Amino acid sequence: MVIGVKIIGLTGQTGAGKSTVARALEKIGYYHIDADLVAKEVINGDKAVISALAREYGEDIALPDGSVDRKLLAKRAFSSKENTERLSEITHPAVVRRIKSIISKKEQENALGVTVDAIGLFESGLSSLCDINVCVVAPEEIRLERIINRDKISLEGARQRISAQKGEDFFLANADKVIKNYPPYGLSEQIKEIINDD
Repeated sequence: MVIGVKIIGLTGQTGAGKSTVARALEKIGYYHIDADLVAKEVINGDKAVISALAREYGEDIALPDGSVDRKLLAKRAFSSKENTERLSEITHPAVVRRIKSIISKKEQENALGVTVDAIGLFESGLSSLCDINVCVVAPEEIRLERIINRDKISLEGARQRISAQKGEDFFLANADKVIKNYPPYGLSEQIKEIINDD
């Protein structure tokens, strides 16, 4: 935990709407760290990570320009729980280092707060940096629809992404608070409660 800046960890299954909650927090002054975006930077810019990914998922995922074929990597990494977990094991340490560095910078800038938006919040150890860890939830049919629209993939592809991740029970068991991100629940009241929670 970093003293002086309130850090909210946001997690939950894919399609639950973590980014929507993070954007709402951003509007009131919380700096949004999207762990997926940080992971993309790491996957495309950290040579040691790229080498490890190529060894695990096939040399053909490494492109001649030094970047990674993200679609091919996603296809292989999300094909099973084991492959998804291995992806996390390879990328998490570098992602955590980068996020710690961003939090430090925001503390020096006296930011109101920081939101760490990460599916792997607990597994990566990022949750220990946060003052409060929040699980965002939504029913599966709503999540499937959101994933299909967001990622432009088939229903089967969306189901595969959901089944490759941990179940909702895992997130609920580890979180301090829950945000219901679906009708008829409103976000602003739930967010207010979390911000004022000491």
